[in-house]
Amino acid sequence: MKKIEAIIKPFKLEEVKDALGEIGIEGMTVTEVKGFGRQKGHTEVYRGSEYTVDFLPKIKLELVVADARVEAAVGAIVKSAKTGKIGDGKVFVSTVEQSVRIRTDEKGDQAI
Repeated sequence: MKKIEAIIKPFKLEEVKDALGEIGIEGMTVTEVKGFGRQKGHTEVYRGSEYTVDFLPKIKLELVVADARVEAAVGAIVKSAKTGKIGDGKVFVSTVEQSVRIRTDEKGDQAI
């Protein structure tokens, strides 16, 4: 099993959710987060004053999938979240050693 964490632009959430649904992945956790990458935020002007916005609003998706579905899930996220502009986000994949469904005590792939 693998855990996929994706940081995306907020307005891309529905597209990503739909793309994952089309390949049969429905369970995910969504969190509103703030952060910055290489661009280190940006400068804006408000009422004539210039100020720097360091932390930009983003959405963090977390999902756990079977090893066989990782490439399809990552591909769907990247394709649907991409705008081609700075700040599109990142996808991280890490190994999950164990999962347990609390309601039924199912373990491993059956729990996801």
